[in-house]
Amino acid sequence: MTTYTFPENFLWGAAASGTQTEGATNKANESIWDLWHRLSPDRFYNGIGSQLVNDTYSRYKEDVQLMKQLGFNSFRTSFQWSRLIKDFETAEVCPDAVEFYNNYLDEMIANGIEPMINLYHFDMPAELQEKYGGFESKKVVDLYVKYAVKAFELFGHKVKYWITFNEPIVPVEGGYLYDFHYPCKKDGKLAVQVGYNIILAHAKAVHAFHKLALKDSKIGIVLNLTPSYTRSDSEEDNKAAWYADLLFNRSFLDPMVKNQIPQELCEVLNEQRIIPETTAEEIEVITSAKVQFLGVNYYVPRRVKAREAKYELDYFTPEVYFENYINPDGRFNPYRDNNEILPKAIYDIAINVKENYGNIPWFLAEIGIAMDIVSEGEPDGNGVIDDSFRTDLMKEHLVQLHKAIEEGANCFGVHQWTFIDNWSWINSFKRRYGFFRLDLETGNRIPKKHGLWFKDLAKTGTFHE
Repeated sequence: MTTYTFPENFLWGAAASGTQTEGATNKANESIWDLWHRLSPDRFYNGIGSQLVNDTYSRYKEDVQLMKQLGFNSFRTSFQWSRLIKDFETAEVCPDAVEFYNNYLDEMIANGIEPMINLYHFDMPAELQEKYGGFESKKVVDLYVKYAVKAFELFGHKVKYWITFNEPIVPVEGGYLYDFHYPCKKDGKLAVQVGYNIILAHAKAVHAFHKLALKDSKIGIVLNLTPSYTRSDSEEDNKAAWYADLLFNRSFLDPMVKNQIPQELCEVLNEQRIIPETTAEEIEVITSAKVQFLGVNYYVPRRVKAREAKYELDYFTPEVYFENYINPDGRFNPYRDNNEILPKAIYDIAINVKENYGNIPWFLAEIGIAMDIVSEGEPDGNGVIDDSFRTDLMKEHLVQLHKAIEEGANCFGVHQWTFIDNWSWINSFKRRYGFFRLDLETGNRIPKKHGLWFKDLAKTGTFHE
């Protein structure tokens, strides 16, 4: 048996978002998720929208006690722009939202749980999407910064870790390339402009944060980093992986962490005639916005090969430069669309951050092992669900993280997705990730065996394999 011990003061907890846990209860405005479900409920698994969620809005005290029982010393969630801000043009706040978020933060802090607050988790206010096109517009960039400043001013004395965006590439992919987020457009040039505008919004918010000089607070970004592995070691396959890394990882990682816009990326965008509208002043804002930490979300690797078939779409996507590939020798999760399991990717990500991004302090902001409710099974005689499959895989990933830390990777925490099974966009409750099962009929939180294992890990910083 091998024992793995993590550093002292390591952050242990979970990640979630406001939309997926608070839902639409008593909100000042609609988000695009409320709007899209109202317009097209058929796009959502079993027709379930964000009206059916964990009800954190009403049950936050109970949930914080469950966090405490599992040994959490930290928890990441998001404020909802459409909840906090009543008037988007003036940044006038909704008093009920201010009261709720203050109470929620106070409850966590009183129970020894460090709140880490993300300002944007895929949830553009519907009014701004319909009126201006969301992040298609630089007007909305400035309105986002107004919202961010208001949040900093209201809650900066309570929140030590601020995050501008969670996975900023996902609204680009989902809303403008692959049709799994509203507004469901397929336009490569518009996708690039949205991505650029999000980077600009992030940078402006970072500058505004530093200008406020909040005591003991830091600001960062959470990116989903997906290493690209090749079919073979051929020059063509390696080039395909290089393109995938450039377009899916470095396109956000370099500007937001290294404060550099890759010249190769500019060349690709120019070649494809999809250069975004920029100004020299904006580029200066982006390349001078210093984050203090990075969050990394990881679920599955990306496998690619050189393009063999003709590219058929009539608009740009990154797949112009490669084809996706299924590893015939890979391990796959039978409970989540047969996605590949590759724990070593955690080590590769950590070493990349160490060697190429200044070894910036970072934490594993999301890692999740999906199962469906049938596979998890029913509670045993003690009322606990046996999801040992999840624990076994989590151990494998943490072994790789521990190895990287031993080699100098500057990782300061691990947050699992997620605390309680939550509503997950168009997939609704198709997949379960939580330490607790959410009973959709009663709202009860049912413990899982993996949560009991995590409790010991969080309290001791040690696990055995």
